[in-house]
Amino acid sequence: MAVRRKQIRELVDSLLAKHNVKPGTVPVDKIVRAFEIEIRLDEVDEGLSGFLFRDKKTGRTVIGANKGHPRNRQRFTIAHELGHFLLHEGETIHLDEDQGAFTINRRDLKSAKGEDDGEREANLFAAELLMPAKFLDQDLQGKNVDLLDDDSLKRLANKYAVSVQALTFRLANLGYIKP
Repeated sequence: MAVRRKQIRELVDSLLAKHNVKPGTVPVDKIVRAFEIEIRLDEVDEGLSGFLFRDKKTGRTVIGANKGHPRNRQRFTIAHELGHFLLHEGETIHLDEDQGAFTINRRDLKSAKGEDDGEREANLFAAELLMPAKFLDQDLQGKNVDLLDDDSLKRLANKYAVSVQALTFRLANLGYIKP
């Protein structure tokens, strides 16, 4: 399966329009809750960033993020898991007959490597949602991106409530930073 870049961009654009999101910190928690998804911040193993739990029997959905991680990383994890919710069915885990079945997606050290298309799509969705290309285009119009200008990168990362590292990857993927 190839990464569905155009579909993901269109999906994010529709979410941003529906929620009347303006350039700056995207209210990812509000968008997630609009889908009636519960967000849980819990202390979990350091290697686990988050998870998406879907109970097929009750219809309940929970996105969990590691409470021990910085808020910017939690926001990325929550957006990543929303991407899984909207784009992927998840892995079904069957319990005994009385319990039914549920699906789960996990964001851990293995999935963070982005070696499969599902993880790449969820990462792209999170980047598109938290750092929309159209907003960054407005912010950077007529400006050169200088990786050595830490202050400018930090200001822009703070505006979107993301890490400088996530912003740098996003700018590179959008072609603002040349290898």
